[in-house]
Amino acid sequence: MDILGFIKGELLEIIEFNDDSRDTLAWRFPDNDKAIKHGAQLIVRESQAAQFVYLGQYGDCFAPGKHSLVTDNIPVLNRLKGWKYGFESPFKADVYFITTRLFTGNKWGTANPVMMRDKDFGVVRLRAFGTFDFKITDPPVFLKEVAGTDSHFRLDEFSDAMRSRIISVFSDALASCGVPALDVASRYSELGDALLPLINPQVTPKYGIEITSFLVENVSVPPEVEASIDKRSSMSALGNLNDYVKFQMGESMTQGAAGGTSAAAMPAQMAMGFGLAQEMVKSMQAAPASSSAAPPPSVPTASMPDLLTPAQAAQSLGVTEADVIASLDAGDLKGKKIGSAWRITRTALEAFLAE
Repeated sequence: MDILGFIKGELLEIIEFNDDSRDTLAWRFPDNDKAIKHGAQLIVRESQAAQFVYLGQYGDCFAPGKHSLVTDNIPVLNRLKGWKYGFESPFKADVYFITTRLFTGNKWGTANPVMMRDKDFGVVRLRAFGTFDFKITDPPVFLKEVAGTDSHFRLDEFSDAMRSRIISVFSDALASCGVPALDVASRYSELGDALLPLINPQVTPKYGIEITSFLVENVSVPPEVEASIDKRSSMSALGNLNDYVKFQMGESMTQGAAGGTSAAAMPAQMAMGFGLAQEMVKSMQAAPASSSAAPPPSVPTASMPDLLTPAQAAQSLGVTEADVIASLDAGDLKGKKIGSAWRITRTALEAFLAE
C-alpha cells in the first residue's frame, strides 16, 4: 500500500448511523482513533440529529440530510479552541447521533404515596401510575444532563435514570394544581392533560425532552377515603329522600302481604310507615344544608407538646411516619434536624395544617 492509500485509510469519509433498533436514544459514532477528512460526508436520516463534540465543547447539531463537512457549513467547529490548522486539515471530534422520534408507552408510578392537602378530606395520601410519551428536543442538553458520555444510551437506561425525576415532577405538579381527591380518582384523562403544562416547563429546559402525552391510568387512595367516596356516591344515587322512603315503605308492605300479613293489619302498618317517613323527612329538612358536607375534624393541636417527633406528628395527622419524614425532606413541613433525628414544633405543624 502506498503512502496516499495508507493516509486515506486512516481518515473517515462517511459518517452515518443505520438504526435498526427501537430503543436507541443516543449513539456515538465509533471512530477507532481515525480523524475526520475535510469534505467527509455526514448522512443524517429522518428522526435523527447529529451532534459534534470537540474536547467537551458542543459544536453544530445537524438536521436530517446529507452534509459535506467543510469549513463553510461548520462555523462553530472552526472557532473552537485548539484548532491549530483550521478546518482544511483532518480533525478529531466525537459525533453523537440522537433519535428524535416519539417514544411511546413508557411506564411511570409512585414508589411511595404522595401527600397532598384536600379540601374534602384534609391531608390524604395518593398512589398513582400510568404511561407517558416523550421525544428529545434539545440534543446538547439531553447529552449533558441525561445520556452523558455513554456510547450507546438505550431506553431502559433512560427509564432507570429518569423514572424518579418524572415522579418528583408529577408529585410537585399534583400538589400545586390543587385537584381534589374525588376528581383525581375519577377524571384520569383530564388530569393528565392538566398536568402537562406544569410538567414540561420543568423537564424541557432541564433535560432536553418534551413529554407529549401523560396518562394517569390509576389512582389509589387510602381505604377510609374510598369508603367516603362510596358513601357520597350512594347518597347521590338515592336522589329525593322523600320518594326513596316512600318506595322503601311500599316495598316492605308488598313483601309483608306476600308473607301472610292480614289485610286488616295493613292499614295500621301503612299509617305507621308513613308517619315514620314524615318524621325522617322533617328531620332531614331541618338540618343545616352544610351538614352533608361537614368539614373533616381538625387536629387538636392545643393538647400537643411544643416539640414533636415525626412519629407524634404522624399520629396527629393520621398518616405514617414515613409520610411525615418525606414532607420534611421536601420542605413542605418545616422542622429541625438534630443529628439524624427530626424535631417539629407545634407552631410549624399548625402552619402546615393551615396552608
